[in-house]
Amino acid sequence: MVSVPSPTHGAHSATAVEQPPLPVKLVIAGGFGVGKTTTVGSISEIRPLTTEAAITEVAAGVDDLTHTPEKTTTTVAMDFGCITLDPTLKLYLFGTPGQDRFGFMWDDIVDGAVGALVIVDTRRLDDCYAAVDYFEHKRIPFAVAVNAFDGEIEHDLDEVRWALDIADHVPLTVFDARKTGSVRDALLVVLDVALSRAEAAAAI
Repeated sequence: MVSVPSPTHGAHSATAVEQPPLPVKLVIAGGFGVGKTTTVGSISEIRPLTTEAAITEVAAGVDDLTHTPEKTTTTVAMDFGCITLDPTLKLYLFGTPGQDRFGFMWDDIVDGAVGALVIVDTRRLDDCYAAVDYFEHKRIPFAVAVNAFDGEIEHDLDEVRWALDIADHVPLTVFDARKTGSVRDALLVVLDVALSRAEAAAAI
């Protein structure tokens, strides 16, 4: 006599198969020394990949260390880390180099990203124009996050938005690159912007 499995047995087996989380690529961008490497390292569930090199006397003469005198290394290619937000979603984080002379790498790093977090240091707003302009030009969804060095920012958000000419629809927030929860909240803002953009495009 042939044994026939019950329908519920097959259904239970199918639902028991776990689906891998959806991979989502996000870019962490900004000027030199704004906290990109710290941001990736604060939240990554793996040991982050960094491509840092020592700041030589020659580089120190090119890069402004006025507000970051303790900085001894700099990213020369990219940072990489990842974080599983929930069983359905895993973020892959790619940090860009901050110096203009490494700008040629940005297009490759940004390729395939659904959005970007542009980090701003209010002590050096001039260094942040390039990143904001880049993502506006590329029409990639992004949010701007002011890194609260020592828990403080030197200008309020309205002043930052005006100074950087950030469009009203671009979210602007404050976060602490050293704190996991704060970084997570900033990344969720980027995801929300990217989702809204995708929904708007699908509705056309």
